Amino acid sequence: MDAMAEALPGFLGAVVKPTDPDYETVRRVHNGLIDKRPSLIARCRGVADIVDAVGYGRDHGLEISVRGGGHNVGGRAVTEGGLMVDLSLMKSVHVDAVNRIAIVEGGALWKDVNRETQLHGLAVTGGVVGTTGVAGLTLGGGLGWLMSKFGLALDNLRAVNLVLADGSVVRTSEGSYPDLFWAVRGGGGNFGVAASFEFNLHALGPMIMGGLAAFPPPEVRQVLRDWREMMATATDDFSSVAAMLSAPDGSGAKVVGVAACHCGPTGEAEETIKRIKSFGTVVMDAMGPIPYTALNGMLDANYPRGAQNYWKSIFLPELSDAAIDLLADAHTACPSEMGQIVLEHFHGAVTRVPLEATAFSLRSAGFNAVILGQWMGPAEQDATTAWVRATAAKLQPFAGPRRYVNYVTAEDEASTGAVAAYGPNLARLRRLKKQYDPDNLFHLNVNISPE
Repeated sequence: MDAMAEALPGFLGAVVKPTDPDYETVRRVHNGLIDKRPSLIARCRGVADIVDAVGYGRDHGLEISVRGGGHNVGGRAVTEGGLMVDLSLMKSVHVDAVNRIAIVEGGALWKDVNRETQLHGLAVTGGVVGTTGVAGLTLGGGLGWLMSKFGLALDNLRAVNLVLADGSVVRTSEGSYPDLFWAVRGGGGNFGVAASFEFNLHALGPMIMGGLAAFPPPEVRQVLRDWREMMATATDDFSSVAAMLSAPDGSGAKVVGVAACHCGPTGEAEETIKRIKSFGTVVMDAMGPIPYTALNGMLDANYPRGAQNYWKSIFLPELSDAAIDLLADAHTACPSEMGQIVLEHFHGAVTRVPLEATAFSLRSAGFNAVILGQWMGPAEQDATTAWVRATAAKLQPFAGPRRYVNYVTAEDEASTGAVAAYGPNLARLRRLKKQYDPDNLFHLNVNISPE
């Protein structure tokens, strides 16, 4: 009998070892570049399983990683030679439509949440890619189509149920463990394993206005300038992302796309969509009335499971003409057909939450630039990673001091540290880390060292 199964006879999930036939599948995360081999994978079925798994890893001196959706590009869900606490079987979503509350388990994906909440015409800010995990995205922030109207995913939390390093289970909220509730809203996985989340929901859908329009390469600079001007006066009802990418028709042609979500009055939404299409010569038009669930799955095909990913992100307080020129030239030079440069705009509700209200520190208006290296075959790896690094280095003169936690890789962490991720909230986070995880059991994250 396996040592862990023997030590934990009540464990309801599955313990997967390197010799098991499903090990190779289970150990893999979304990013195919990550190739780590845990010595054990504890596939949990409930909170008691999480408690047992954490206790076993702690007592046996194993490095612990925690996997929710497994989508994080840095691959922190996997440990080399340690114990992966795998929540991917815990995917339930319960919607209380009367009180507008969703209770979501830690292994759920955002497409799971959207499917259940939209049955009742309700929604909460979630990822722009449906296969993104709820837990990782929320604990580190939670950018999404609704963030300008309702704030980040973490701004909509009512409570988080955590398994702490000592094995205790607590429900954190404004009224219970409020200091810990503050910390997990932006502090990532530093403070425990998030078994479930409770979200406030909002009336929205099922139909909104949005989608994607694409323009040809010669017009990229003009399109980005027009998009920048539009976003300067954007209302809370409107959110948008601009991206330099390859055409989705498989031709390999480079295009600039503008993706949008408008959940306000129909007349205003139609005018906004019309304005976007006036930016240039529309070569692809998938913009108009669209189900909210479809909008959230619209980009999924661009991020296939198993593709190799190497990203860097830089927050730009302003999108100057010089920065636009740099980004346009960089995309022309991208060696991979799957490579992209994405600009995520921050405005509205996400920027009005006081900096000290949660641990999340990126509350400024501006543009989150993601240099997204993605490829399938090993032949493209060296050239694509070099392109990402070079582009990020050229963008540094335009960068603000903060970074979006969920895009910080281990390589970035070594150079920029937790200061860029947590900013002025870092000192308080360190004190709380010492209180709740003094031995830094949960360190496979953008780590906050105990004070």
